[in-house]
Amino acid sequence: MAKKVFEEVRGIPDPILEGISNGWITLDAGEYKEPAILEADVAIIGTGAGGGTTAEILAKAGLKVILIEEGPLKSSNDFKMDEREAYKDLYQENAGRMSKDGGMSILQGRCVGGTTVINWTSSFRTPEQTLQYWADNFDTKGASKEEMAPWFDKMEQRLNIAPWAVPANENNAVLSRGADALNIPWKVIPRNVAGCWNLGYCGTGCPTNAKQSMLVTTIPSAMDEGSQLLYSARAERLIMENDKVTGIEVTALDKGYRPTGVKLTVKATTVVLAAGGINGPAMMLRSGAPDPKGLIGKRTFFHPTIFSFAEFDKEINPYYGAPQSIYSDHFQWDTVDGPVGYKLEVPPLHPGITSVLLMGHGEEHFETMNKLPNMNAMIALLRDGFNDESQGGAIELADDGSAIIDYPLNDYLWEGVKRTHLSMAELQFAAGAKAVRPAHVDAKFETSWEASKAAINELSYTTSRALVGSAHVMGGMTMGENLDRCVVDSNGKYHYLDNLYVIDGSVFPTSIGANPQLSIYGMACKQATKLAEKLTGKKLS
Repeated sequence: MAKKVFEEVRGIPDPILEGISNGWITLDAGEYKEPAILEADVAIIGTGAGGGTTAEILAKAGLKVILIEEGPLKSSNDFKMDEREAYKDLYQENAGRMSKDGGMSILQGRCVGGTTVINWTSSFRTPEQTLQYWADNFDTKGASKEEMAPWFDKMEQRLNIAPWAVPANENNAVLSRGADALNIPWKVIPRNVAGCWNLGYCGTGCPTNAKQSMLVTTIPSAMDEGSQLLYSARAERLIMENDKVTGIEVTALDKGYRPTGVKLTVKATTVVLAAGGINGPAMMLRSGAPDPKGLIGKRTFFHPTIFSFAEFDKEINPYYGAPQSIYSDHFQWDTVDGPVGYKLEVPPLHPGITSVLLMGHGEEHFETMNKLPNMNAMIALLRDGFNDESQGGAIELADDGSAIIDYPLNDYLWEGVKRTHLSMAELQFAAGAKAVRPAHVDAKFETSWEASKAAINELSYTTSRALVGSAHVMGGMTMGENLDRCVVDSNGKYHYLDNLYVIDGSVFPTSIGANPQLSIYGMACKQATKLAEKLTGKKLS
């Protein structure tokens, strides 16, 4: 299939290559042989949902912008629907990033465009319950449902976000069919795509430029306005004087993402930190940024994600078609701050990552992988951060200054994990599955809902027994006006440095309770617009 696709896409323009040929200022830090100083009005650290959105708005306001990205510059010309290459080139730690105790794996982008390049395109507005919880508990301002609506409207139009109009692939249809059988409500997922070919390999980078990631939307727009892009460049620390950031110390990286030994300095009047909920707090800790309450890196959230696998007599082909198109919030909002709620979705099952998710080895694992064409998976995203027993994790520093993610699951969350296994198994059997197994090292495939329910109730829920992963990193630089709980104000300004703004998912006081990219887009659009107005003295339309 891949060969046929690439024969057909050869005629599709590559906006990155076209932009470079038209004179974009793209700088590969790995090619610098000596230290250098780069200057701009605004330096933006990170090029994902927050950084990309901010860059376009500030550049169009007439500000000189430089984007700093740790990862490489890749484009549709490089995307081959190949897991081996994609995980190496586009993901943090080759898609092997783990929490401190090894209990949770974390998928995050590391390339120009960030995680928007490799996510599955699901785009939800921040739930009203979440926004209200932030206002009540963190004193956020200007972020009610009504106040955020115009910013979401703007970004939905900008990125072509709309409910997926094509019938769900069979993998996603398992969720809707099971939900119908159990009278559980479900809906179609909005996706940020334009002219999507329905290939299903969104996680390896879109070869047709249909995914409206920052790579093909806001970053090209910012570059067309004269912005500079510095890539293969790790922002190590902020250079500070008194209450201001005067520069950023940058480490140049080679093609293998290793330091070359060359240090660059970026100087800017204003700095925007948009490096995400792991790398952003880690850089602040390395910098020794003022933090009188010791809040940097605290309240880090992940939507711990739980898996359940099902075998069917019919072919599912879970690697083709839009990866996510159906969801259910039936178990999400029974209470806001009671037992942990969860969102139900469906992941794509590509062979490489599925071989890991199935948690097996040897002949039995080989036999299970042979059944992949007839396999479905469901996932449940735990809504962490809304309860006194769900305070999130913390970002720490290793001896070499790299980030360590300390996120132990406690009994409160494990109870939620068990409930998700029960919910997903019942839905999969209701949809016609012949066998179901929760992703747990002690579980096996059971052939009836009754047997599965009994088996799940006997499982031990402790670290590294049940499979837990995440692709959603939130928190660590909490936003709000409550100085006892927050380091960033409601407009993204860091409370203790006059010219530092944090505009990304790290500012969220809790998890979102939905895939967070549109939440980041909308909040970034609001905060970057206000920043542009402040810096230029002009009202933006």
